[in-house]
Amino acid sequence: MDFTFTEEQQAAVEAAKAVFGAVAPDSVPSPALTPGAVADDFDRALWSKLADADLLSLLLAPELGGAGLDAIALCLVLRESAKALARVPLLEHTATAVAVQTYGSAELKEQILPRAARGELVLTAAASGRTGHDPAQLAVSARRDTDTGTGTGTGTDTDTDTWILDGTQTGVPWAHNADYLAVPAHTPQGRTVIAVLPHPHEGLTLAEQISTTGERLGELHLDAVRLDPHQIIETDEAWDRLHQLLTTGTCALALGLGERVLRMTGDYTSKREQFGYPVATFQAVAVQAADRYIDLRAMEATLWQAAWRISTQAGGALPAAGDIAVAKIWASEGVRRVVQTAQHLHGGFGADTDYPLHRYHAWAKQLELSLGPAAAHEETLGDLLAAHPLG
Repeated sequence: MDFTFTEEQQAAVEAAKAVFGAVAPDSVPSPALTPGAVADDFDRALWSKLADADLLSLLLAPELGGAGLDAIALCLVLRESAKALARVPLLEHTATAVAVQTYGSAELKEQILPRAARGELVLTAAASGRTGHDPAQLAVSARRDTDTGTGTGTGTDTDTDTWILDGTQTGVPWAHNADYLAVPAHTPQGRTVIAVLPHPHEGLTLAEQISTTGERLGELHLDAVRLDPHQIIETDEAWDRLHQLLTTGTCALALGLGERVLRMTGDYTSKREQFGYPVATFQAVAVQAADRYIDLRAMEATLWQAAWRISTQAGGALPAAGDIAVAKIWASEGVRRVVQTAQHLHGGFGADTDYPLHRYHAWAKQLELSLGPAAAHEETLGDLLAAHPLG
């Protein structure tokens, strides 16, 4: 077996390092120092650099200006972005674009993908549901309206076959600054569809929420929002695939953040002396750092297993959802342990707001809980094991 990354995947990493290497974590707005949201918008200058480096179109087909790569390449890039605390919707944008490319109508693809590949349009996805605990697809209802009397009266086909959406989605990242929102919804028949909703749109209102990182989240309120059929993705597995890519990408972000934090901890403990010796040479410090290194290696192994299952659709003892659940369990628990140990080994210096560690701690807590904490994925894994007994 060859576990090395392909030349194309490695090239994506090098391009990502060139872009994110110029971002200083000290320059990232601090939620501890900023009342309310840290900023009204994401880092548009960095977004433009990502577009120029063709990193916004990694997973899109070559005919759309993309590289045609896979989820592994995306996770490699996301890993680098988290090391720099990059304030860009790279994960949500890319995952939504892939869903449109794979399952969207020809009209929707033409409308969105070429401009999304160039970074001219920003895409995001609503994946938290109404409360952050319920399945996202249950938060919004979607039904067809085939009554010609409820249309606009122009007599066109779209007047007689529109979709109507009602409900609330909470905690949507980058919603205030996105041009399109991918919103899962359930139909009266129990199916899940994805509404690709332009923003702004009649019947859509956004309330502001603040994340642990200090970023603006959106609470979406949909009141009889009408969409044409081409704006609805009806393929049954579309939402599951989109959610899986979002979850796996979150694991990649957690891994990159944890790796940077452990390196910061190693650098600090190697220089900080007590009793005339670097504290890194003390057994209690070394053992804690070694345990966190083991966490990171487990996070990495489970991440690549999940990304490989998504990329290849390879079979296994469990569905791909099982590998993704394992990866998110390790990502959530691992990144929490890494930043907690880092704070402990930094002593009071770790709480100094002139030092970037507190920023990483806030981002780690957000990633730990995003798309479900470890306990939620343990329940998912248990259900999968019950349905697919091993051996």
